[in-house]
Amino acid sequence: MLLPRTLREQLEAGAERRRSGRRGRYAPSPTGLQHRGNLRTALLSWLVTRLQGGEWLLRLDDLDTPRNRPGAEAAILADLRWLGLAWDGPPIRQSERTGLYATVLSSFRGGGVLYPCRCSRRILADVSAPHGAAPVYPGHCRASPPQPGPAQWGVQQGRLPSWRLALGPGPLGWPERLAAPGQLDGPSQVGDVVLRRSDGFLAYHLATAVDELTLGIADVVRGQDLWSSTGAQVAVMALLGQSPPDYWHVPLWRDAGGQRLAKRSGSEGLEGLRARGLDGPGVIGLMAASLELVPAGARLSADELLAELQRRGGLAELERLLAEQGQAPAG
Repeated sequence: MLLPRTLREQLEAGAERRRSGRRGRYAPSPTGLQHRGNLRTALLSWLVTRLQGGEWLLRLDDLDTPRNRPGAEAAILADLRWLGLAWDGPPIRQSERTGLYATVLSSFRGGGVLYPCRCSRRILADVSAPHGAAPVYPGHCRASPPQPGPAQWGVQQGRLPSWRLALGPGPLGWPERLAAPGQLDGPSQVGDVVLRRSDGFLAYHLATAVDELTLGIADVVRGQDLWSSTGAQVAVMALLGQSPPDYWHVPLWRDAGGQRLAKRSGSEGLEGLRARGLDGPGVIGLMAASLELVPAGARLSADELLAELQRRGGLAELERLLAEQGQAPAG
């Protein structure tokens, strides 16, 4: 696929950054307060990067503007500072990078790998998959003959189409450090994912994949619940002629009832922990102890935790401990 020169240069610069050092990132969405599970993932991402002497970036995934909440970005930055998790450089906002994503979309459309989808919500709601797997788009619009000319991309019956990636056959693989081996079958397990929504918003998979590449991210640390979304992002990376970073899909922090923590359910964040009398070292100790990195009741700063892990074997020891937690029942 022919890519514009400026896009090729950004991809090449990102690949060079990855070759020259280990870059990590934390990428929260400013849709509400961070709960302790989010912040534990931030701590782990920071540790993975710092144990390799790398740069740690803060990226705000704020493209879905209707879901963004006033004050959420400032609260995220304040929480990270309070925990001692310093990032390198200014925060990066996806909302300031939309031109880059639009360039990729235009290139994909010109390369014939996108098609318009006008499926109703009812049709999409009927899409289901067995055994609780993620729904896979059945290809209704891919099988329909497109309208000639630019009309296929325009407004019809008061709405724009979404743009889907026409995914080719075969497996999609990535280097996985913790969770199940990084491989999904494209057609049966990933399907033709949306890269631009019908409301005009760019999709998470597109922006995330482009950012990991152009920012030179070498290690992506995030929750196990995002493991299945990796296939779609790897598909975008492959079309851009790039290999994926290393992924660390870490165990989720669950409540006493075994339910995963979530913003929408008001899961406890720093405000609640502080109300319980915990200070910064107490919270870092609580997070680290929840993964058995330190004994229960430990009090230490993020820098002290980093030094302790370096003393005990560095990144290899952290990977071993996290792998053990991933194999154990969540709690």
